[in-house]
Order: sequence, then C-alpha cells, then structure tokens
Amino acid sequence: MNIHESQAKEIFRKYNIPINQGRIAKTPDETFNAARELFKTGASLVVKAQIHAGARGKGGGVKLVKSPEEARSVAERLLGKNLITPQTGQEGKPVDSVLIEATTGIAREFYAAVVLDRGVAKPCLIISAAGGIEIEQVAHEDPSKIIKKHFSLDSGLDHKIALEAAKSLVSEFKAQESFAAIFEAIAKIFLELDASLVEINPLAIMSDGAVIAIDAKINFDDNALYRHPEITAMHDPRQDDPREVQAKKFDLSYVSLDGNIGCIVNGAGLAMATMDIIKYAGGEPANFLDVGGGASKEKVAAAFKIILTDPKVKAILVNIFGGIMRCDVVAEGILAAVGEVGIKVPLVVRLEGTNVKEGKEILKQSSLNIIAAGSFGEAAEKVTAVL
Repeated sequence: MNIHESQAKEIFRKYNIPINQGRIAKTPDETFNAARELFKTGASLVVKAQIHAGARGKGGGVKLVKSPEEARSVAERLLGKNLITPQTGQEGKPVDSVLIEATTGIAREFYAAVVLDRGVAKPCLIISAAGGIEIEQVAHEDPSKIIKKHFSLDSGLDHKIALEAAKSLVSEFKAQESFAAIFEAIAKIFLELDASLVEINPLAIMSDGAVIAIDAKINFDDNALYRHPEITAMHDPRQDDPREVQAKKFDLSYVSLDGNIGCIVNGAGLAMATMDIIKYAGGEPANFLDVGGGASKEKVAAAFKIILTDPKVKAILVNIFGGIMRCDVVAEGILAAVGEVGIKVPLVVRLEGTNVKEGKEILKQSSLNIIAAGSFGEAAEKVTAVL
C-alpha cells in the first residue's frame, strides 16, 4: 500500500526526521490561506500535487511560487484534475489535495532509502550523493555513486554503521550526525511499520546548514497491514487503478501494464512467463493477472470483465495449466463472462492439464470465435499475430 507524501511526512515527524513546515489544502482558497500563513516566515513556497506517483515535477505537479495568489493559481490548475507523469501512464492520477511548504534554498541534494534486499534476505540502507534525480538513472549511469549498507532485521541499523554511511557522503561533523540520525530513523520506520520502501529524495543540506527531508515516500507490505490499522486508515482508494480495486474483491492478483494484450493465467510464475513469451513474440502485455490455483467459474468471469474494461486491450490470451484448477471450470468461466459482457477482441485460449479434453469440448461446442493454441509458444505467436 502506498500513502501520500504529506502522510509520509507526518510519520517522519513522529520519528524526528526534520521536514519543512507545511499545510494540506483541498481547495484553491485553502491553498491561499495556507500559503499566506506560511509566507509570513519569509521563506519561499512550493505547491506539490499529492498523488501516488513519482516524477511529479516533470508533469507540472511541483511548483515554486512567490506569493499566496500564485499558490492559489497553481492549485486551481491542479485540483480536480488528473496529473500525468512519467510514472502514471496516460490516464494520470487524480489530484484531490496539494501540499504547501515553506522552504529555504537547497545547497546540496542526496538520496537515502531503506528497502529489502531479497538477494541476501536483509534490509538495506541505500544512499547516494546524487540526490534529486531518479535512483534508477544513477544506478544505470554510474553505479559507483550508490552505497549500500545491510543491517539486521532483529537489531536494526547500528549507529556505527549509520555514521559510517554518513561520513561517506559528507565531511562536516554536524551534517554527519544529522544524516546518521535520519538513516537510523528510516530504518526504524521500515522495521516497526512493516514498510517495503522508505525513501527520501532529495535529502538536502539547506543554505543555512540544516538537513531536511525535502520529499518522503513510504510503501507498506499489504500482508502486514492487519497489524497497523492506523496505516490502513491512510489508504486513498482514488489513487488505485479501478481494475485493481475490483480484482481485490474477487481475490485476483492484477496489475495494469501499458500493453494491449490482456492476459488471464493461473499461477504467478506462469503469469510472469506468459508476459515474457508475449514480449519475446513481439507483443506487449496489458496486465499481470493471476486467477489462482483453485479459481471458480465466477473468478474467471470476473477476470474477463476486468480485462475488458481496459480500452487498451486489443486481444486476450488465456493460458491455463490445470492442476488444482480444472480446465472445464475455466471454459465455463469464459462462456459466462462473454455471455454477460460480450467480447469484441480476438481471444486465444491455451488449456492444458486437468480435464483439458472437457474444457476444450465446452469451448468447441460454443458459438464463440476462439483461436485455440496447443503450446505455450504457439499461443503467444497467435495472439500477437491477430493485432
């Protein structure tokens, strides 16, 4: 689960991570009043659209302003609209609130984050002197600029390790102590709140020497949310893809992608392999969708309905290997879905495993124009050929 920057900064505040003074506003007038209050400090102001996506500045969602009037003007342009950034896709994300902050000049920018390094099964502090830009870009262009420090799940990030990491970034003693304290704090957030990512980009040394978390991003492990009702309460469903919301109601694993071939598969491994082979055949998957090992006819029908609501989908590939799941149940689900919502795009079906003969016969006896495929590779080739 993701939360907004403003919510992440409230968590930062509780863990004594320094942040800029700010206010949340949901209307242009609230923005004006908040900006006028903050403007009294004599600092510059920044207006930030609150959406669950990065690269907001590239989409016009982060603006420096010189007056409360200008802040209101920016809010009028953002609020109630969808903001499109390189991370949102063409649909964008709805802007329901903006964060107004007072800020001073930034002297230097850094990057800091804690994630789980699955390769060694340990949490990892990642830092870099190249802050303010996407860390993936830094890793690609100059991996030597990225420093990693692993630490224990049980004891957390040791102060000695945190200070060692800080010294690798800055030479000033005061800044080193500030950085080390922040590194320890984000590690503590990661462990105590069952986060999957805690990120500050940029972590800045300001012109007055203060160290401030300019941005804040926290993602949480969905499987641990039952332990954190206060975190669950921060969920903003308007930031979720409606198809993903609908999928959760049927216990389907669905992630929207940018391609045009809808995928219905059972099993996460097979689903990922299906996306790979579609790419290998020259196509682009529109989604990851795992109906599960023991899906019912209703689940399969729901999967079809979800995929068919995606206007990008120009063809559908059903790739089922029946183990616990029976191929005849899948076939019945296909007929139920098509009978209810109709299907106007080519449909390629590959069935194998338990009750495969019965499943193929059910589809054969129907009036549907189904393109049958006997193998994994053939299914991918046929679905890309019909586009």
